[in-house]
Amino acid sequence: MSKLHDIISEQIMNELNASSISVKSKFSSICIYCRGGKNLCGKAVCPITLKAVSMVKVSKPISSNYVSGSSPPSVFVGRYGYPKVAVGPMVPPVSGDTVIMDLPEQWIGTPLEQIIDYRYSLLRGKVDTKVTEVRTGNRFLDTLHELAMSSRPVDSEVEFTKRPIGTIYLDDHSQPFGPSAPIKSFRLQSTRAEQSIEKLYYDTDMLAQEAILELYRSGIEVSRIQRAFSVGMFGLKRNRRLVPTRWSITAVDSVISSDIINKIKGYETIDKFLLYKHSYMNNVFAALLLPEKWSYEWMEAWFPGTFWNQNFSEVDVGGDYESYWGRKTYPSIGGCYFSARLATAEALSSMCRQATALVLREIHPEFPLPLGVWFVRENVRRLFQQKPSVYEDLEQAFKGLSESLTVPLIKWIQKSEILKNRVFQRRLSDYFEDKN
Repeated sequence: MSKLHDIISEQIMNELNASSISVKSKFSSICIYCRGGKNLCGKAVCPITLKAVSMVKVSKPISSNYVSGSSPPSVFVGRYGYPKVAVGPMVPPVSGDTVIMDLPEQWIGTPLEQIIDYRYSLLRGKVDTKVTEVRTGNRFLDTLHELAMSSRPVDSEVEFTKRPIGTIYLDDHSQPFGPSAPIKSFRLQSTRAEQSIEKLYYDTDMLAQEAILELYRSGIEVSRIQRAFSVGMFGLKRNRRLVPTRWSITAVDSVISSDIINKIKGYETIDKFLLYKHSYMNNVFAALLLPEKWSYEWMEAWFPGTFWNQNFSEVDVGGDYESYWGRKTYPSIGGCYFSARLATAEALSSMCRQATALVLREIHPEFPLPLGVWFVRENVRRLFQQKPSVYEDLEQAFKGLSESLTVPLIKWIQKSEILKNRVFQRRLSDYFEDKN
């Protein structure tokens, strides 16, 4: 861990007047030499400066151990120390309509700086809690459950044991979070429960998976389901537990997408090749749907200088695949695999069709910092809202895909199960046609 002044230039530090912010970065040695002014990481904007400006903006009003404001509502469950984890509310130092601060379904089209401000505006309280304590309950967890099931922002008061401290993490698997500190006391004003969530909270005979699906089918946002699931509000009473926020996001994406996939396997396949393209914040998303039974592949290409590719030599391409029968191991590429799978399954369900789906993402150097798997889910949803290009055969589809991307098609083929299989099958077909 470094102090902010170790990696930010003196001029910027004077402007920020920051004294209580630390940084955790796997590339700290580069950052120390750069100090936000030499762009040694290859990014157009220094990600630490970007986060620091937002963090300090939020931290300035926090002059004591006490904060009052309207929680969106929002909660957080950590994963370190599992099965005893830090859990608590997230509350901004402002009152009013704060729903947007923790509703990523509505963030596409929002400037990057504003999204970062949303995340850092939420002060995170922490109480170390055994994950199984939700089965017996206590006053703190009961209050947290009231917050998580609220249908609107909740006026909240939090007293911390010390002034909240901000730490800047550069991590693609979790959203940025604001300053945090242990909680001394936590109170809510009146809440109005979302009836569909409240009903399932008190149903201790329904499996958690069934509760997740019922809420999704009733129109509750995925992010809200994930929050309630993380604080152990669903499932059989004897099985309920706190689920770290990072894990709950992946679990809910996986449960919902698996259910939709089982449904679309009963549909006819599409009859043509469909190609979708969408660009946002120096990310390019593309999807090729093939007229075959369900299979799915999610791939990413990180350009040199991006967060997960610091070697500056060549584009790093990777991905994971599942056949019609699914996969038995956790994807090496992480939770974004399930976020993209959910959006893909939703699109096919709306068509009442099944297909083989290849979904690709290019991350260009101008994209300054990872934002979390919500970014993938919502952008792939937006991707499938675009009008597709329609092709009659694989050769035309390959050409269209190649023209949609910066990374040469051959690099995708080398790493893609779907593309390699189709190229191999085509060569076999050509061989037998030549023999005849």
